[in-house]
Amino acid sequence: MTELQEIFSYRKHWAKRFGIAPELPVSRQEMDNLGWDSCDIILVTGDAYVDHPSFGMAVIGRVLEAQGFRVGIISQPDWQNKTDFMSLGKPNLFFGVTAGNMDSMINRYTSDRKLRSNDAYTADGAGGKRPDRSVLVYSQRCREAYSDVPLVVGGIEASLRRIAHYDYWSDKVRRSVVLDSKADILVYGNGERQIVEIAHRLAAGEDVKDLTEIRGTAFVTNAIPEKYHVMDSRDVDTPGKIEKIENPYQEKETEQGQSRGQPDCESKSREASESVGADEGAVTKVVQFQRLRDIKRDRSHVVLQLPDYEAVREDKVLYAHASRVLHLETNPHNARALFQKHGERIVWLNPPPLPLSTKELDAVFELNYTRRPHSNYQQAKIPAYEMIRFSINIMRGCFGGCTFCSITEHEGRIIQNRSEDSIIREIEKIRDTVPGFTGVISDLGGPTANMYRLACKDEKIEASCRKPSCVFPDICSNLNTSHKSLIQLYKRARTVPGVKKVLVASGLRYDLAVRSHEYVKELVTHHVGGYLKIAPEHTEDSVLSKMMKPGMGAYDAFKKLFDKFSKEAGKEQYLIPYFIAAHPGTTDEDMMNLAIWLKANDLRADQVQNFLPSPMATASAMYYSGKNPLRKVTEDSEDVPIARGATQRRLHKAFLRYHDANNWPLLREALKKMGRSDLIGNGKRHLIPSWQPKDTGGAQSAQKNMRKNSVSPGTKVFKTQHTGLPRNPKPKKARPQKRDS
Repeated sequence: MTELQEIFSYRKHWAKRFGIAPELPVSRQEMDNLGWDSCDIILVTGDAYVDHPSFGMAVIGRVLEAQGFRVGIISQPDWQNKTDFMSLGKPNLFFGVTAGNMDSMINRYTSDRKLRSNDAYTADGAGGKRPDRSVLVYSQRCREAYSDVPLVVGGIEASLRRIAHYDYWSDKVRRSVVLDSKADILVYGNGERQIVEIAHRLAAGEDVKDLTEIRGTAFVTNAIPEKYHVMDSRDVDTPGKIEKIENPYQEKETEQGQSRGQPDCESKSREASESVGADEGAVTKVVQFQRLRDIKRDRSHVVLQLPDYEAVREDKVLYAHASRVLHLETNPHNARALFQKHGERIVWLNPPPLPLSTKELDAVFELNYTRRPHSNYQQAKIPAYEMIRFSINIMRGCFGGCTFCSITEHEGRIIQNRSEDSIIREIEKIRDTVPGFTGVISDLGGPTANMYRLACKDEKIEASCRKPSCVFPDICSNLNTSHKSLIQLYKRARTVPGVKKVLVASGLRYDLAVRSHEYVKELVTHHVGGYLKIAPEHTEDSVLSKMMKPGMGAYDAFKKLFDKFSKEAGKEQYLIPYFIAAHPGTTDEDMMNLAIWLKANDLRADQVQNFLPSPMATASAMYYSGKNPLRKVTEDSEDVPIARGATQRRLHKAFLRYHDANNWPLLREALKKMGRSDLIGNGKRHLIPSWQPKDTGGAQSAQKNMRKNSVSPGTKVFKTQHTGLPRNPKPKKARPQKRDS
């Protein structure tokens, strides 16, 4: 791999003389105003252009601008033809294409595959401003506009589709997006380090086809470089017997009798050992073992061969195996290169990018962002921007490894921290420059609120570790869990002149928080705005183990501390727990037990979400294959129960909303089939009543039914998607209501 170079240490491109643009241009007129005759790089995005460090395209654009390049933005173009893609002219170096801050399919469709009517990343929340599979469509239009311009794809959509992946919306395994987009190179993960090197090397005259050793990139090739030793993924993690007739890893013969299969150095060794006698074969095996051991030690010249696209498309066990191996190769300090054949072509993945240093991350966040939408949007509201305009990101990455989440796959599990001084400077910038600031920082956090400056106690251990999570099944003994740096940051932030309140709204890892009572006290006393969102996700251990989430004991311990310190502070505050319905590993009984727990704790979910299999997530591999890739995958390994059909998914969602009268008929039928008719009745010990109101279906009637369903006053109602304070329904006199016979 190429030697690590700080991203701001490159010699700046000659176009630096044009200086910093007030806004990155989105039109020819703006380019003319800046004195540009052309753009060096044009970035195409499915999001509205917001010049803020929470929007990936703005970050990449400003980072490239800081290198001296002229960067233009094509935001939410009309994808029906190439016209919009030619609006800024031909870029001198490359097109950079992304779907935006979200995968376009997740952005456009619900977990029930229904089209969403709005888009939080679009002006006024309008829907329909981006196509399905935006990376593919935008890439095609870029090629139509200027076929000879190098094409680089990146962002979350490309990152999570970099190998053959299960696609929930088509319900099949699709090819790597780098093939289908016909991109020259794919950038995965946080892309600053990769995109800077790509830009400078292209500016120096290198051919994009020669950029083959940049970490955090993928590309298509026809051959394996000679310097690499090829190891079959079975040498890392044996999947067991897959095919009874044909081994999908074995080289296949063409009509001419020549091999055309996957390069397999070990298959040749096996053939050689079979050709000698028993004694010679034993010696050969010893030599082979020693050679394999030496190869494994030299990871920089080893490439792991994943099962072919055609194999994982046809064999679900192989798909789960490939997913498991991919996730084992995510630590940038020990990950090996991977490749996967798609027909006769090879998709090559270099190891993940090395994390940015604190100095680099500070510089990225302190570039010349306007921190607002482009002026072309005038008074239009962009919901995603409105949500984050007074928030601050203090770190990147997550070592939680939750199987349903894409943060670890995209940002990595090594935490990248900003300095305290840099964060304070951003608070002051918001105070001084952002219109509408009232003195409240809406969120001081990141992917996880309380992983700031948490890391392995030993760099050597961190460099060799291959665990997918540092906190499951329990918190690793090598993990530093001290919250002192975060407590100090909170205290300093809330004393900045002009700041009235600093809230923490990011996801909190409560199993870490309970390790520091001082942290919980600081958080609860000063940084909770009436409610705090946390995500136990489920109550049943069998399900939590598939999620890689802690048991409810950690939740109970945190709730006790939360209630204690809230009381000491003289504040009435609430925990807002999130739960997922229909996650892989969940049975009907599991959802019933969760509903019973909710009822026992006087909690009601106002809006809930079914599990949505995002590309490349471990839980998605479970959903598709029915196997558990958290362990070695074989045909005889653990079968994971899957709520796949619409009826069962609707039932699981109904259990979370047990209080909604619209769900009672479905729940009654299910409980009877489960032999739990004892939960149907009109007492407090029952989950749902035995009667059904005639006016079931309206919002007002649902509220009435909530009160009527034998629930004591003070029951907390919480939302699992939209924010809002818990409501305490006031008790009303019960009105006689006719019941159906």
